[in-house]
Amino acid sequence: MESRKILLYLSQKHNGDWNKIFDDIATHKEYDEEEVNKLIKNVKSNYICFGDEEYPEMLKEAYKPPFVLYYEGDISLLSESRNKLAVVGTRKPSEYGAIVTDKLVSELAKDFVIISGLACGIDSLAHQACINASGKTIAVLGNGLNKYYIGDNTELLEEIKKNHLVITEYPDDVDPCPLNFPIRNRIIVGLCNTVLIPEGHNRSGTQVTATLMARKGGNVCCVPTRIGEDSICNNLIAEGAYLVETVQDIYDAANVVKPCPVFES
Repeated sequence: MESRKILLYLSQKHNGDWNKIFDDIATHKEYDEEEVNKLIKNVKSNYICFGDEEYPEMLKEAYKPPFVLYYEGDISLLSESRNKLAVVGTRKPSEYGAIVTDKLVSELAKDFVIISGLACGIDSLAHQACINASGKTIAVLGNGLNKYYIGDNTELLEEIKKNHLVITEYPDDVDPCPLNFPIRNRIIVGLCNTVLIPEGHNRSGTQVTATLMARKGGNVCCVPTRIGEDSICNNLIAEGAYLVETVQDIYDAANVVKPCPVFES
């Protein structure tokens, strides 16, 4: 039986649970083709499987790369030829955090596809700033494409589906679950080599993303904050993260040359 069909079947059967899918593959289970066809015939979403041409090579090297990615939007945004930058942070940003996110992402969107998780706070601010700057953005969800957990961000989600890209490893009708969001962060990290944290708190999903990026040898960029605040940024800078004062610091960390402006004579 075609391996692509089996991966889709297992993804549907186990609601995108990576460990359960892997266990089935590792034990060399036999699959009933009639059962497989019955389960996958109702799949409505677009999808790519591990091994497909559109599947990013970088993501294949990630920790537990998804077997199937369901998507809506422009799949070409996953192309390896595009510079990509993850932007993540607290769900309850301060006024300063919001201003910094908008300022930095508005500049970065000219040369990077901005990747985030569409959560309230820094994630959504990053997506919106990118869109406002006429850039391109990718939202990585922790639930199925037919499910919503983001409240006021529904309009933003629809905009990204229409003109950008939304991806998830979870089949359409999988509900949002708190455990899914730290798990999906590995996909955000797997799609790029640099993450920007404008503002983040200790013991949060932001910490998970920073740790995953550091473990893969990627770049963690942090905007410093005032001493005494509940922020992981100063701690990460002390541990070796890039200190961000200007947008050029992020270009340098990501090893991307910022184009010089061209002046007409």
